[in-house]
Amino acid sequence: MLTVDPASPIALGEQVQRGIRRAIAEGELSVGDPLPPVRQLAADVGVNLNTIARAYRELEREGLLRTARGRGTLVAADRSAIRVPKPELRERLRDLLADARLAGMGEREVRRLLLDELERRM
Repeated sequence: MLTVDPASPIALGEQVQRGIRRAIAEGELSVGDPLPPVRQLAADVGVNLNTIARAYRELEREGLLRTARGRGTLVAADRSAIRVPKPELRERLRDLLADARLAGMGEREVRRLLLDELERRM
């Protein structure tokens, strides 16, 4: 379900949050689906269990997850509930384009990658 990259400049907890958001946005996770227990996911992806617990709490605060005593952590909202403010999204896109440029990607390659991803996900 989820992978993290310890070499990434993005904090591990943020990578976990993004991975779960992406799984919800792409329909891999639906309302009511259980998430792995904190300890299990921490072991699976190789990060500290407190990192996973914080990620789950943040996603719960955002309304995407809920924890039910005895039932674990469940998806509480579907993709329509994921709302990223446009200025934040624009900033993230600028960062991504800067990273692509630094990686040596040209405009055509970036456009092709973007179109491929749009076709796969939309």
